Formats: sequence, structure tokens, C-alpha cells
Amino acid sequence: MPNSPFHPFSISPMDEYNRELLQQIHPPDWVNPQPANCYDLVVIGGGTAGLVVAVGAAGLDIGLKVALVERNLMGGDCLNTGCVPSKSLIRSSRVVGEMWNASNYGIASPESIDVDFSAVMERLRKIRAGMSHHDSVHRVAKVGVDIFLGQGSFIGNQAIQVDEVTLNYKKAVIATGARAVHPQTPGLADAGYLTNETVFNLTERPKRLAVIGGGPIGCELAQAFRRLGSQVTLIHRHGHILHREDADAAEIVQQRFIQEGIELVLGGEPERVEKTAAGNVLTLHHQGQSKQVLVDEILIGAGRTPNLDGLNLEAAGVAYHRRGVKVNEYLQTTNPNIYAAGDICMDWKFTHGADAAARIVIQNALFAPFGLGRPKLSSLVMPWVTYTEPEVAHVGLYEREANEKGIETKTIKIEFKDVDRAIADGETEGFLKVLHEKSSDKILGATMVSRHAGESISEITTAMVGGLGLKTLARVIHPYPTQAECIRKAADVYKRTQLTPTSKKLLKLLHRFT
Repeated sequence: MPNSPFHPFSISPMDEYNRELLQQIHPPDWVNPQPANCYDLVVIGGGTAGLVVAVGAAGLDIGLKVALVERNLMGGDCLNTGCVPSKSLIRSSRVVGEMWNASNYGIASPESIDVDFSAVMERLRKIRAGMSHHDSVHRVAKVGVDIFLGQGSFIGNQAIQVDEVTLNYKKAVIATGARAVHPQTPGLADAGYLTNETVFNLTERPKRLAVIGGGPIGCELAQAFRRLGSQVTLIHRHGHILHREDADAAEIVQQRFIQEGIELVLGGEPERVEKTAAGNVLTLHHQGQSKQVLVDEILIGAGRTPNLDGLNLEAAGVAYHRRGVKVNEYLQTTNPNIYAAGDICMDWKFTHGADAAARIVIQNALFAPFGLGRPKLSSLVMPWVTYTEPEVAHVGLYEREANEKGIETKTIKIEFKDVDRAIADGETEGFLKVLHEKSSDKILGATMVSRHAGESISEITTAMVGGLGLKTLARVIHPYPTQAECIRKAADVYKRTQLTPTSKKLLKLLHRFT
């Protein structure tokens, strides 16, 4: 018999792929194991951060007793409601984007494009189910992790309760992640709405879709649904979409949205929603006036809130606030035996950020006696990508951040209209900006806008991590023609700035003796 009551799950639609998914990440026949007397490490949360910590610790094969507690679905947001399904959807939508622009390449664009939305979503579910094996309870248990499906709550300084079972521990990690913000707009709950947690359950395309929030999530899904055939209205409270990104980069994406027929309501605030026979009437406050939008579905993409409920953090002496669990630079909470990683405690709410933080936690919680050799979260060089088309990728500091730190900087900008491969690809509406110290070639940050920006930004990230400057990048041979050649072009621009009158005189002198 199970050691605790089982919590069944279902995912709509319950087809063969979602049944396969559940069999991997929350199997209906799972039996929680008999707990050990005391664990070296108990992890609450089976998303990216929790899995990396638990599997990383147990996989060392040095006899550590590790347990992982998950109340919902293994794999967390990334597998189930984030990266995997969203990028699968975006890939299908990019086919439509190619067809729209086919005439630019000498190929007749079809008069109409028949999008089988049901097939698009079935493909998404198939991909997600196929990837779920990596995060399955069976694979993680095989590594040596005791998995407990249920709600984990602290019942003291050294114990966690999962239903009626008690897990005693030496160290614990909180990795419960975050979820979509649920606005309190009057009438919204009655009308019904979608978030990233439910939008991928759709089997029918919404004819008219309102997207509230012009950050990365809202922008990615707005463009994808527009390309797949929905009439999309994107509502953003700020004066520009992607307002936290480089302004030039955000402008390129905004102009693409306008070209593709997305209606932008910038500086708009939802006031109320009314469900009618004709659809949902969304009333907005916009430029000092009321504006009404009639839609079939409303998608909320306006931020994340930490999953703190049910943890009973007070019992363990763990402090928290509205943004999540409080941690120091070593990811240690106010209880020195409890750490946190991922969306529950970090401003960087990315899968790769959670992965990197989890590796810090393993080192600091288990292998840093007397606090020696502890890595810091602030030491990470964190890239990120918004997967619109074109993509916006960034790493390091923005110019405004460098200015706030009192760092004198210079910016090198390479337009893709000057990159041969981008010209051949017909993808010239982008650029690379590299921010470096005014007095040296040290790279402080970079922003890239291009169709493949997410694939290319890692070269600059690698240089920053390795302490390599623009002079080194100038020596890197890039295959010709590639769009990543823009990085060498930026490095060459820096090298030319080193040709001072004095250095030119020296070159002339050297030439005389050659």
C-alpha cells in the first residue's frame, strides 16, 4: 500500500500522448517509498532546479541519501507548460511565417494557408511526451532518489511532512518554482482565461485572442497564435513591448508584429471583462479613454508569482517575501541548513538559470566544509532569449546598468544589413551590439537581434565566462558565410580603434625594415 494518499492528475485532452506524459511524470500507480531514517538531502520541487540538485547529488554515487518531493508534475514548467510546449508551438508557427514571405525568395506565396490547429497541438503533445522520459519518476528513482508524490511541508527545523509521512533531513532545498499571475480584473474569472499553464491544452484555435502582457511570454505566444490564424490583440501597460530589453531591439520586434497584423494596445490597462453571447468583452483604460475589445479567449502573460503556499516555511525559520524565498549570494536561506534554487528565489526565471543555480546549491550545501570554496550566484554570466521572430538574445549588462555602476563604456553595433549571410537569407532587420569597457576590450554585455540570435549569443557568453576580450574574438575564424560572422566584425571594429597615430607611425617604421 502507498505510504501516503495518492493525488491523481489528468491533463486535457487525455489522449495517448498525455497518458504517456502522466505515466512518466505522475504515474497513477506510483507508490511512495518507505522513507529512510534520515536523508542527507531532501528537495521540494521536481522542476529543473530540483531535478538537477537531486539527480546531481545522488548520481555522484558516494552513498548520499536523497529524496525529492513533488506535488504536481515532474519536469516542472519547462517540460509541461513552458519551454518544451511553447517552442514546439513556435516552430509550427514559423512555417507559416516562411510561407507568408515566400515571394521574397522568388517562390509564390500561397493565396491561403490551411493551418490544422488540432494537428499542431497534437505534435506539441507528442514532443512533450517524448521528452518526458528524461524527467520521469522511473529514471530519477533509478539514479537513487526516493521520490514522494504529494505536498511537502516543513514541520520543524529538520523535518518535512508529505501527507502523513515524515522525512528527516540534514539539508533541504526549496525548488518549488513559480506560476502565472492570476489578475483580479472584475469579471475575468467568470469569463474564463488562459495562462501558460492551460493554453497548451487547447485543441481548437481561438478565432479572436487577447494577450495581456507584452513581455517575453506574451510576445512569443501572441506572434505564434497570429501566425496560426488567430486575430490577436496584444495589450501591454507600458509604451513599448519588451520594455525591459534594448530599445532598438524591442522596436524591431514591435514593427514585425505590426507588419504581421497583431493589434497593439500599448499603455492599456484591463478594467473589466463581460461574458456575452458574442464573446468576451474586454474593457480597457487606454490613453485616458475606455476601449472595448471583443474576443473569444483571453491569455494572461503578465508575470510570475512564487509557489510558497503549503510549504509552512515559518516552521523551519525560512524568511520570504512576495517575490519568493529570501536567499544570500550562496543561495542559502535564513535557515543555514536550507537552500533554494530556481524561480522560487531568483529574478532570472529561466530553465538554464535554474540549472546553473542548482549546481551552485549542490556545491554549497554538500561539499563546502566551513564555507570554503562556495560559488556565488552573482558569479554567473546569464544569457537569455525571447523566441519571437526575430529572436532577441542578451547577455551581461545593458548600457544603463553599466552607467549605474559607474563604468565608462563604449558600444559597437553591427547591422545585419552589412552581414553577407543575413543578406543572402533575407534577414537583414537585426543587429549585434557589444558593450565593452571604454579603456579595454573587456566585454560587459551584448544584445543580438536575428532569427538565430539564441544560437549565436553563446559565443559571446563563452568569451565573457573565460575572460576573453574582443581582441581574442578577432582571432576566431568564422565559417563564411554565417550570420555569426557579425561577432568577428564587431571585434574587428574594436581592433581598428586601436590604430592610433602613434601605432600607425610604428607600423610605417616596421614596414621600412621589412
